[in-house]
Amino acid sequence: MKSQLKSGLVVFITASFFVSALATAGRGKDIINAVDHQDDGFSSSIWRQELILTNALGKENRRVMSTTNLEGDDVHGDKTLIVFSEPKDSKGISLLTHGIKNDDDMQWMYLPNLKRVRRIAPGAKVSAFVGSEFTFEDLAIRELEDYSYRFIKETKLESVPAYEIEVIPLDPKSGYSRQVVWVDEKKHIYLRVDFYDKKGKLEKSVFFEDYQLYLKRFWRPHTTRMVNHQTNKKSRFVVSGNYEFNQNFTEKDFSKNRLKRNR
Repeated sequence: MKSQLKSGLVVFITASFFVSALATAGRGKDIINAVDHQDDGFSSSIWRQELILTNALGKENRRVMSTTNLEGDDVHGDKTLIVFSEPKDSKGISLLTHGIKNDDDMQWMYLPNLKRVRRIAPGAKVSAFVGSEFTFEDLAIRELEDYSYRFIKETKLESVPAYEIEVIPLDPKSGYSRQVVWVDEKKHIYLRVDFYDKKGKLEKSVFFEDYQLYLKRFWRPHTTRMVNHQTNKKSRFVVSGNYEFNQNFTEKDFSKNRLKRNR
């Protein structure tokens, strides 16, 4: 009888753990999905921002750029184009990203001094973007199915009620072993992401700050701050002015052939 009870208890505990694991995975994915979908309908947008690089000694280097994006559909993902305008030695440098459902994003970079467009290979996306703490992978367009999810807990981040979720990249070429994401419980916006390197050590944290609401629907951060805990270097995007929506961009504005014209 004791053996039967023990066996039954083991089965019950195992089954309970399995159901619990499914529930935490499902809840985590549902929350991230809600974050993605609260942005539905933005159509297109453009904004101007600075990229400020700070080395371990506190010295800053500033670059100015414009960013445009175009909303995708059920087949094609969003598209984003970054074009640098200042300083003079960075003018015309461009990064084009095409989000692709159920596949690697396509990224191309135009370097004016070489006068050519270079494809960013999937294995090279762990490289730093123009010497910043952001990698090409960080600037890629996240698709829900590219990760697995585990809900950790309800918590507070600097007094803001938040969900804490573990996110694991499914792509073996990713530069990260896992990420821990904090999502605002009410607004369904990202607050912070911790990135762990392939050895499982905390490498970087990105903070999304100074959110503003546009068109009574779309939350946008005006500061995105990346801190590298291993090198003490920092990088941040700071928006100047406002985001502008519904700019009537088309697919042609985000073609690889247009990169050389963005000077």
